[in-house]
Amino acid sequence: MATTNVTSSSLLKNVARYEDVKDAAKKTNEDMGKQEFLTLFTAQLQNQNPLEPVKNEAFVAQLAQFSQLEALTNMQTSLDSFVTSMSGERLLGSASLIGKKVAMTDTPTQLASGGTIDASIDLPLGANGILVSVIDSQGRLVQELTAGPQLPGTVPISWDGKDAAGNNAPSGLYSLSATAVVNGQTETIPVSTLSTVRAISSNPSDGSVSVEVDGGKTLLLTDVKRVGI
Repeated sequence: MATTNVTSSSLLKNVARYEDVKDAAKKTNEDMGKQEFLTLFTAQLQNQNPLEPVKNEAFVAQLAQFSQLEALTNMQTSLDSFVTSMSGERLLGSASLIGKKVAMTDTPTQLASGGTIDASIDLPLGANGILVSVIDSQGRLVQELTAGPQLPGTVPISWDGKDAAGNNAPSGLYSLSATAVVNGQTETIPVSTLSTVRAISSNPSDGSVSVEVDGGKTLLLTDVKRVGI
């Protein structure tokens, strides 16, 4: 009668160890997904020691982990879809701002032929006097506006579109800068002007929406504090 020699290596060559499967999954993807978890879980059940099977408590805990992983994965997918949808809705909703004016600080503003430019400055402490300079797109001084003592608060400014000689300034982009004397000290004060919205854009990485105004400057929609006609 022939005798067949069977070695331990031939018996185990088709058996996958739990540790091997675990290491392979880790090398493939550091962030374990549902499929990797299920593969590891199945391999553990198939290769557990019959004399020391997985305890019921551990088995239930692993099933609970799998359920949590699946729920989190589905939740992430739903959130991604929701963010994408909301980004599109914000972009479409913001399109109504095109052609309207939004308040921006220290931004060139378009002067229409025979038109005016409205602006404002914030003076939390008031001022003994203010000086507003109107600069054209070439950096040339066009007009200076002065005002006396001001109470604390927001001061409206309006340029009638005329130069120092009283002539209508040509249409184009103009910048307004202001200095004020506050408590005996001369300070530069930001000027907020209304600029026309020309375009709306969306950032695909975070879903944020930006508005582009005259002169090409942009700001986030969330930073828009005032909208005018």
